[in-house]
Amino acid sequence: MTAPTRSRSIAAPLGVAAAVVGGAVLLHVRDPRTSTYLPCPFHALTGLWCPGCGTTRAFGDLTRGDFAAAASSNVVAVVLAIVAVGVWALWLRSRWTARPMPRPRVHRPTVIVLIAVLAAFTVVRNTPWGSALAPT
Repeated sequence: MTAPTRSRSIAAPLGVAAAVVGGAVLLHVRDPRTSTYLPCPFHALTGLWCPGCGTTRAFGDLTRGDFAAAASSNVVAVVLAIVAVGVWALWLRSRWTARPMPRPRVHRPTVIVLIAVLAAFTVVRNTPWGSALAPT
């Protein structure tokens, strides 16, 4: 078996990038603030904001370069988007250089802290004093 060519080894990261660009074009052309996308079932049933509420609007704002509006829709989604771009860049580099991608160790306390932060974010954005975190 022959070694994969460089263009073949980066096909998967480039395919993911193409899918993300396609989604970004859709969100840019069909603005989530004025178009109807699928509503959040949790919000529809309870009237409360879940941790993901406002993510579509945040990503739509990111396609326009409006980071302030994106953060006001869902600050967690903006942080996750930045992390995802970084992870994608590491993946592309590891494929390009034919070196294994460094895999971080995720320890149980880290997972517990992340879940606690997400739960606190959800609770705070549903309180009157935390309404600045609710989607706009």
